[in-house]
Amino acid sequence: MPKQHSQAEAVAFCAVMIDRGWVTVAQPCEQGSTAGTEAVAGFLARDGHDIHALYVQPEQQGRGIGRHLLRAAMDETAELRLWTFQANDGAQRFYLREGFVEIRRTEGTENDEGLPDIQYLWPAEAS
Repeated sequence: MPKQHSQAEAVAFCAVMIDRGWVTVAQPCEQGSTAGTEAVAGFLARDGHDIHALYVQPEQQGRGIGRHLLRAAMDETAELRLWTFQANDGAQRFYLREGFVEIRRTEGTENDEGLPDIQYLWPAEAS
């Protein structure tokens, strides 16, 4: 993806999401580790029904961290919406597996990156 924001801008946006209470963090569970001392394994940022970010460190992927974060959000609300890029096949498969349905596609005219994207909704029955 093209880089649209500086690292400082990305950090500032993350700080805003944290300050607003949108962020749930997952830490890696390694044998022998002490809770609270590890790096972040992943996080989900959600404002009400809208998921703004779901990220899992590449070395932590495939361990159920993203699914755990997503299902925690599902337990807190009756509906979730999110966007992913059309080029992100892995994210599309993940969200479909978790019960999301595609509700809209754009050619990227509505996002900062200018890349084609897809909006998803959960639960599927709500569409």
